[in-house]
Amino acid sequence: MTRPEDIPFGYLLSDVTLLFRKHFDRRAVRFGLTRAQWRAIKMLHHREDLRQNELAEFLEMEPIAVGRVIDRLQAAGFVERRPDPKDRRAWRLHLTAQARAVVDDMQEIGRGLRRDATVGIEAAELEQALAVISRIKDNLQALEQSDDDAT
Repeated sequence: MTRPEDIPFGYLLSDVTLLFRKHFDRRAVRFGLTRAQWRAIKMLHHREDLRQNELAEFLEMEPIAVGRVIDRLQAAGFVERRPDPKDRRAWRLHLTAQARAVVDDMQEIGRGLRRDATVGIEAAELEQALAVISRIKDNLQALEQSDDDAT
């Protein structure tokens, strides 16, 4: 009987991720946004008025990397930094009208890609696969926690 640890799946997950990113980038090139920039816009669309460090936590990115993303988004006119009324050293992030104008189109690109990627796959099959992948993610995150606790 085959055990889960004997089934190599890491490369497949990596390949799917790379292909998904490649096709998303091809479809979204007209907006001039990278995936990281789009993720930041999408998060701010759902949770506007975040501080940069809060956005970094939600995106699971390092604050310095998010800072560079926000710098580029601000320079391109998609995001503005506003002073935090409770902390003179901090800034609150807000989308501009330009960013709001592309959110629906970018979400439709994602929906279309998911539709194309799941041709011939039933919703129940996808839900089951995602449940398993989520459990794998949880297990890997638990490993990180136990590694952090050991140090």
